[in-house]
Amino acid sequence: MTWGIISDSSCDLPSNAFAGSGLHFGVVPLKITVGNNEYIDNDELNVNTMMTDMKSYKGPSSSACPAPEEWAKEFRKSDKTVAVTMTSALSGTYNSALIGKKMVLEESPEKSIHVIDSHTTGGGLVLILRKLEELITQGLDFEAVVKQAEAYARSIFLLFSCGSYDNLVKNGRMSRIAGILASSLGIRAVAANTPEGTIRVLQKPRGEERALEAIVRTMSEWKNLAGQPVVISHCNNPVGAQRLKEKIIHVCMTTKITILQTRGLTSFYNDNGGLMIAF
Repeated sequence: MTWGIISDSSCDLPSNAFAGSGLHFGVVPLKITVGNNEYIDNDELNVNTMMTDMKSYKGPSSSACPAPEEWAKEFRKSDKTVAVTMTSALSGTYNSALIGKKMVLEESPEKSIHVIDSHTTGGGLVLILRKLEELITQGLDFEAVVKQAEAYARSIFLLFSCGSYDNLVKNGRMSRIAGILASSLGIRAVAANTPEGTIRVLQKPRGEERALEAIVRTMSEWKNLAGQPVVISHCNNPVGAQRLKEKIIHVCMTTKITILQTRGLTSFYNDNGGLMIAF
């Protein structure tokens, strides 16, 4: 029996991330539209080109979830498949995956397919995918893998701090005046996912250093992270990501920290300088 683990492209992992594991790993890409240009969020995407295009384009940009058939194509490749999607509260990706699941099970009812709504994005999906690899390699049956993975997904927190408010303003999610004011004051808002998968702003510190301190303080208050995994995703901000890693090691007593460059979708929302932390 063959196993597959599938994710949408908000996971920030390349398609070869689980090479050598014996599992099929597939990434179903979202698409980002900037003016007349469409960018497919796959391994070939040049994120910097897309970000430069977004910066110069004066109008709003948009993202689109994968079609059900794109999920179905991946589901057909394995006997047992668990897929993980970004939060359904902010994207139609989860529902698209469910439709793809239904399509494949109607064709091949002997297959086992489950779709997890992560209620998060970015590094949150990375942690769930790695947990799935761990559970599957332990030899657990499909139902046990799904039950433990779902429980693990509900334990994950996500914090983030956008590097710029330009994209939020262009797409009507923040007023132009509020964006100008926040930028001029150097405000680096720290936000988090909710249990329902939506977003709430926690604090509005001024400057990246204070934002990093607020993130680490929140992490230590919300969870005992001693020896636990953490994933930091950054949008062209390796220095900030490294400083954050050092603070986490010192305060939260864990060295199991992965730093990733954001892919297309997470770069689209975090903008240059942005940071996301899953734990």
